[in-house]
Amino acid sequence: MPGPLAHIRVLDLSRVLAGPWAGQNLADLGAEVIKIERPGVGDDSRGYGPPWVKDREGRDTRDSAYFTCANRGKKSVTLNLASGKGQALVRELAAKCDVLLENYKFGDLARYGLDYGELKKVNPGLIYCSITGFGQSGPWRERPGFDFMIQGMGGMMSVTGQPDGEPGGAPMRAGVPVADIISGMYASIAVCAALAHRAETGKGQHLDLALLDSQIALLAYQNTNFFATGQAPRRIGNLHPNIVPYQPFRTADGEVIVACGTDNLYRRLCEAAGCGALASDPRFASNGKRVENRAELTRLLQEAFAKRSTREWVDLLEAAGVPNGPINNVAQVYEEPQVKARALRVELEHAAAGKLPTVASPMRFSATPLEYRLPPPLLGEHTEGVLSDLLGKSPEEIATLRAEGVV
Repeated sequence: MPGPLAHIRVLDLSRVLAGPWAGQNLADLGAEVIKIERPGVGDDSRGYGPPWVKDREGRDTRDSAYFTCANRGKKSVTLNLASGKGQALVRELAAKCDVLLENYKFGDLARYGLDYGELKKVNPGLIYCSITGFGQSGPWRERPGFDFMIQGMGGMMSVTGQPDGEPGGAPMRAGVPVADIISGMYASIAVCAALAHRAETGKGQHLDLALLDSQIALLAYQNTNFFATGQAPRRIGNLHPNIVPYQPFRTADGEVIVACGTDNLYRRLCEAAGCGALASDPRFASNGKRVENRAELTRLLQEAFAKRSTREWVDLLEAAGVPNGPINNVAQVYEEPQVKARALRVELEHAAAGKLPTVASPMRFSATPLEYRLPPPLLGEHTEGVLSDLLGKSPEEIATLRAEGVV
């Protein structure tokens, strides 16, 4: 069976991460995704190395490992958007596409006549998705936005890291660009919703996604904790502001994370750890009390955890039905039997690298299983095919476009 979006064609004018992440999601879902890149240079993230993709002989290619994380399943077409002929080709492509993704600064594409207002004239059903740092409205709409600065401005760094006064206490960015990624995820959802609306009405629309908006939404309960108390949440390291115990404990040889989201799970933890008295202690009998008395409970449980190894605790808590797990590095992640069973490492045949590992989509469908048909493309790998097959350009026309630097 083809993927659930196999009937959809996407024109991806985005680069780096937020837009490409959305484009890859749509490609994984079966859509044909045509990625537009600058001739000779390509997506900026192709140069975000080292590390670089290795060719079959183990030599560095011109593409970074970073680029491959968000561009699986796409066809690469090189086009010079600054040229009139390049802009005309984008309009021709947009007329034959269902979705357009772009993450140019506010107003940039309007200078080329490629804004939503112009492209809906050639394709009224087009879903035009703009992803910018600050959105299409407001006093900051013309400012560029990058993940790191958005994590700071949007509050994420204020709740990430060790508390002030402790070793290493300082605001900390997340280990992955969460503002970019969550913006790409929200864009994917918005596109699918707009496609559903178009299926009912025949009408396209302009989607306005902002990194700042998405990052603030990602704060989740930290937002509502602030609304409820009027107090800005503070950094508390690996602790949870609303649940105890929900944290790592030091073992005899490492650490293990324990996640007791209910009173019943807490009681199971106490029994498994040989601390049955703590389950009935009125200071800790409910989650609210445990939050109030977090420091003392952590001290008492830590004494118990220090007596066994991480593996012993994982086995013991698993048998007791208490959610837990070790703190893996990325290499250890791919050695976990569950990760292997779910086939999260997928190898695709890459034109330069041969077998190229990528990460499977977490979306699983019973009736329309996903297929990974194309690896991350070489720069301009599909230019001639798309121009000839989709737009009907002759070999002579394509040769002229190349000679003029349009493609």
